[in-house]
Amino acid sequence: MPASGKSAPAVSSYDWRASALGDPAGWPQPLRLAADLMFNLPLPMLLAWGRQPVVLCNEAYGALAGPGFSRVPGGTVPAVLPPPFSVADEALAAAWRGEATRVPAAQVNFGGGASAFDLHFTPLHSDGGIGGVLCALAPTQEAQAGAGQEPGTLSILVVEDNLDSQYLVCEMLKAFGYEADGVAHPDDALAHLSARHYHVLFTDVSLPGMSGVDLAREALQRYPHLKVIFASGYGDMLLRHLDFPYQSLQKPYELDQLQDALGQVSEALRAGA
Repeated sequence: MPASGKSAPAVSSYDWRASALGDPAGWPQPLRLAADLMFNLPLPMLLAWGRQPVVLCNEAYGALAGPGFSRVPGGTVPAVLPPPFSVADEALAAAWRGEATRVPAAQVNFGGGASAFDLHFTPLHSDGGIGGVLCALAPTQEAQAGAGQEPGTLSILVVEDNLDSQYLVCEMLKAFGYEADGVAHPDDALAHLSARHYHVLFTDVSLPGMSGVDLAREALQRYPHLKVIFASGYGDMLLRHLDFPYQSLQKPYELDQLQDALGQVSEALRAGA
């Protein structure tokens, strides 16, 4: 398991008393989860919550936007929408309708000239509707290739019965250039594995009907090429005597830990090739 460093930024890192959102203890669970992911990710990100939205941003976005956009999260959207929203208004509207969208190579101008980003808009479901929209500014696929990265080289099956967590993890993996599908039940995971080729099985240990450990064991019997990464709220207590190789992340894990684990998988696949 990759070693963790200092605590990552999270909702609890900020004083929200002066914001329109108030005490995070009263936030809807999708907002709290999305905000924690946003603050913990290195990608510049915005989160709009509510139909007359409050906008949150992480430090990476604040560094891009400069002094014209506060780096302190939580504030009403100004009369002029933030640049990623204004240049992709159709994609933003689609996200408010519940459609996850990607705008490739959007030219976003923060006042010092335009830069190209792939914009990923993720609707946040809440109380039977769309409570907000998460927007990630990712390097374009052309820029990733020029930097020596290989977008799409890993295909990942995420098995997580918390649907909000599953959805957001998959969207973040896609924003980083991976291919990701999510399922909630081990039976669905086995069906997906039989239908297409995956490099990585990223599964919670505690699942309905079958443990993640038993799922991984059965999957490896059928598809021995798979690399297994577990997410566990119980530490390595249930994983100590397994007879197959794996990596594990302690819940709540940080996204950079998952990135490190996937980086190790990529290196192993390149070495094997």
